[in-house]
Amino acid sequence: MLVLAMVERLGIIVTVAFVLTRLPFFRRLFDQQSSINTKQRLLLVLLFGCFGIIGTYTGMIVNPIEDSMDRWTRVLNEDEAIANSRVLGVVVAGLLGGWRIGVGAGVIAGVHRFFLGGFTGLACGIATIVAGVIAGAFSSRQKRSRIVTPQTALIVGGLAEAVQMAIILGLARPFDRALALVQDIGIPMIVANAIGTAIFVVIIRSVIQEEERMGAVQSQKALRIANLTLTHMRKGLTPVSAAEVSAILYKEIPSLAVAMTDRERILSHIGNGHEHHRSGLEIKTEATRYVIETGKGLTVNRESIQCNDPGCPLQAAVIAPLNRRDKTIGTLKVYFSSERMISPIMLELIQGLSTLLSHQLEIAEVEKHRALARESEIKALQAQVSPHFLFNALNTIVSLIRTNPDRARKLLIALSSFFRQNLAGTTKSYATLKQEIEHVKAYLEIEEARFYDRLHVSFELDEEALGMKVPAMTLQPLVENAIKHGLKSKPSEGQLDIRIGRIDQSVTVEIKDNGLGITKDRLETLLTDTVESENGTGIGLYNVNARLKKMIDENAGIAIDSKEGGGTVISITIPVSAEMKSKGAV
Repeated sequence: MLVLAMVERLGIIVTVAFVLTRLPFFRRLFDQQSSINTKQRLLLVLLFGCFGIIGTYTGMIVNPIEDSMDRWTRVLNEDEAIANSRVLGVVVAGLLGGWRIGVGAGVIAGVHRFFLGGFTGLACGIATIVAGVIAGAFSSRQKRSRIVTPQTALIVGGLAEAVQMAIILGLARPFDRALALVQDIGIPMIVANAIGTAIFVVIIRSVIQEEERMGAVQSQKALRIANLTLTHMRKGLTPVSAAEVSAILYKEIPSLAVAMTDRERILSHIGNGHEHHRSGLEIKTEATRYVIETGKGLTVNRESIQCNDPGCPLQAAVIAPLNRRDKTIGTLKVYFSSERMISPIMLELIQGLSTLLSHQLEIAEVEKHRALARESEIKALQAQVSPHFLFNALNTIVSLIRTNPDRARKLLIALSSFFRQNLAGTTKSYATLKQEIEHVKAYLEIEEARFYDRLHVSFELDEEALGMKVPAMTLQPLVENAIKHGLKSKPSEGQLDIRIGRIDQSVTVEIKDNGLGITKDRLETLLTDTVESENGTGIGLYNVNARLKKMIDENAGIAIDSKEGGGTVISITIPVSAEMKSKGAV
């Protein structure tokens, strides 16, 4: 009878537990790494203390002499006591908030119980404070566990109530009345409060874990959308990228339609209403213009959408800004069938997506500027000629004007051809291997004159392979590297062999010299570090290798085979399929 009556009171526990889950700082009690301030701690002490008082008032008055019970507590006579759930609130306070909150709540509920009267007033007041200490001790022992388990709550709730029974036997007088009371209410109160404490924790855990699960689902969705949209947003905010991103968002977000705009026009509209909300139309709604001007998101209704089509299903929308460098450059618009469909979680998701897309647009702009800067650097390198190279070439020509005017004339023609190829590289990103060979021959004619017949060059060229396009200024730096670092300091005659051919589904370029070779340490860093040139044209192996990989194919880089004193072979293998990447490029 008493157990059933006390279990009836658990409805109050359920209500209080649910209300507590609405308090943000209360949720942080479940996270041992989060902290609450003094004001919040005092509020929790007061809250749980009041919860303990409610447990007292909802208890049942018990008279062990008359063997009677009254369902609601009002005023206690000297021979009466209370079967209650006061300890429950204090135990939960100690388990979740630690001994400070547990003892504080125990003091409030215990003092109230003392002044309520009855022959167990003092004993129950002290026992309530002790319950807070016990719960706080268990809380400190399980700091490593993020959330209090129902099993722990069950044990501590039962233990605290059992200790209260012991204190009643020790302090309440007369003893025979205290003993009769414990015999009547001891087991029912221990069982009811243990179960009640466990239920309290289960309710709080389930609510918080469900919200965390929903948050995790939203986070996973946001990450998935980020991965799907990143490739498209790298292209910037264009009609094509907007259509692709809108299609992704329409699939991922439960909505009627998704649209994106720039500052002037609708770039894309995917979903319901696309027949009259067409891409390319000018922005007409005041709400969209407000978001663009202020950078603040809006939730709008049917009237604010300003659609003249009476059959349009779009009744509400969330309009979020797309920003780049603190300037709104467009909007993201998600449409719904009614304003009730726009939940706080949905609103937060859309706002988060607009921020995500804004970051992606900023990344796209940074990458664009970086690519332009890199391209400008390459163009500058292609256009420039080292003063040392030019001085040496002119000096050679001057010396030949008197002794061999015809040779000097040919060298001037070769030098002008070399300059012309360099300048052409500033306007064209790609050149055929045939054009590259012409550039190399112009360069070699100048160098051969300086070597005084100590340099011998041979070409082995497959005419079918010479149509392959490569980044402009690819071969000349490789040939220059072979002469400057491999053959220039060689005391005997130097041999340079240049071969271009086709093997299976690849075109191969090989530049071989019998020069001094490259040390092992230098060879390891040659393609990973930039090296400034003082007397060459300035485009090193590192730049050539990086441009081949980026502009042709990841597998189209440079391979170097060399050992000190044994010459060097530099080779490039370009898959024929990669030619499609450079076709039509200028």
